[in-house]
Amino acid sequence: MSGIGSTEPPSGGAGFARAGARATYAARFARLVKIEHTVFALPFAYVGALLAVGAVPSAHDLFWITVAMVGARSLAMALNRLIDAEIDARNPRTAGRELPSGLLSPAQAWAFSLASLAVFLVAVWQLDPLVRWLWPIPVAGFVIYPYLKRFTWLAHLWLGAVDGLAPVGAWAAITGHLPWQAWVLGAAVALWIAGFDLFYALFDAAVDREQGLHSWATRFGETGVFAGARGFHGLTVALLVVVGLGLDVGLAYWVGVAAVSALLLYEHMLVRPGDIRRLDAAFFTTNGVISVAFFVFVLLDVL
Repeated sequence: MSGIGSTEPPSGGAGFARAGARATYAARFARLVKIEHTVFALPFAYVGALLAVGAVPSAHDLFWITVAMVGARSLAMALNRLIDAEIDARNPRTAGRELPSGLLSPAQAWAFSLASLAVFLVAVWQLDPLVRWLWPIPVAGFVIYPYLKRFTWLAHLWLGAVDGLAPVGAWAAITGHLPWQAWVLGAAVALWIAGFDLFYALFDAAVDREQGLHSWATRFGETGVFAGARGFHGLTVALLVVVGLGLDVGLAYWVGVAAVSALLLYEHMLVRPGDIRRLDAAFFTTNGVISVAFFVFVLLDVL
């Protein structure tokens, strides 16, 4: 009868509570690094791996490339949030993020960053020895990027260059070589990322001006953002054509390039100077479709 009238929870209650707390923190860390945005870079890492060998790489290589990408991107986003925490707190759009709102502490975010770095390094050591020498380059890029908005409106190009390392790194991880085609593919991805990051800067243009931060939008205005994005995305398509001409690709690759061209055109039709109501659709949805669609066509080409 000792349990009758007791105010203590059943033995399973504490376990459920702990499980719920773990799930809550997992969700917070996932939001911290915007895990869903991995769709932008990961498919292009796979594209680099596929084109490097003109076939589907081994399951071992694909697995560790995936782990490396997830670790690297998680590290990049966590560092970005840590370095920008005070800036985010002063911006109404970002004040609710996990660090400014107190949902996660800086110590927790630093621990997550170190864990992400460890995951990245473990994965790197499972791939070609060349990438064991190259890993500090993207990590340095991750650290430098958040500071650039304090000094220059060219930060978008730096972000593009860092993300453009995804297919280059995957190419090196598979073959141990970096031919010019790998670098051109990386440049295409860099300009694609930089182009839609110009659009993203429009969300914060007014706040950035108030805080003395730099972006393409604060330097050239809304019209300049659209001109720059069109130029970058036009070069993206041109560089994908150059990659195809430099490799032994088939029809599916060229259909993929055509699909990228059409989707980028559609993206630029969704928004225009003075009307950015559909900017979310242009930025998130369309660019996610672009990366996945191009990967699918390249995969079909090598099968």
